[in-house]
Amino acid sequence: MQIEEQHDAALKKVAEMVGDTKFAMLTIMERDGTLRSRPMSTMQLDAEGNLWFFTSQSSLKFVEGQRQWQVNLCYVRTDKQDYLSISGSAQFVHDNDKMKDLWTPEIKHWFPNGLDDPDLTLLKVDIVEVEYWDRLG
Repeated sequence: MQIEEQHDAALKKVAEMVGDTKFAMLTIMERDGTLRSRPMSTMQLDAEGNLWFFTSQSSLKFVEGQRQWQVNLCYVRTDKQDYLSISGSAQFVHDNDKMKDLWTPEIKHWFPNGLDDPDLTLLKVDIVEVEYWDRLG
């Protein structure tokens, strides 16, 4: 996972927790109003505070036609008893250069056709609000 330098104090804490955890549960609202969560492997927290993930366009059919939608990401560090909840705005990003930059051999498990998979895309989450709990506070 790539963690770029964060200049905001709150995002530094996010970077620490995300960097240690790597996996998040992404929660979205389905068309019928039900909430659904799925595990996602965080590929990057960029300098602007955006989180990046690889995903399959077909796995998120519920957002067809929507340019952006609201999501929640949950990260847990059980060893430290830290919990992070991120509310954000998500969108698909089709950027071959960005995909090449973020690609790791681990991703091939989910996308065996690699970067040539026509269903492969990036999910960018713009952080809107963050809450975290730790055993200190």
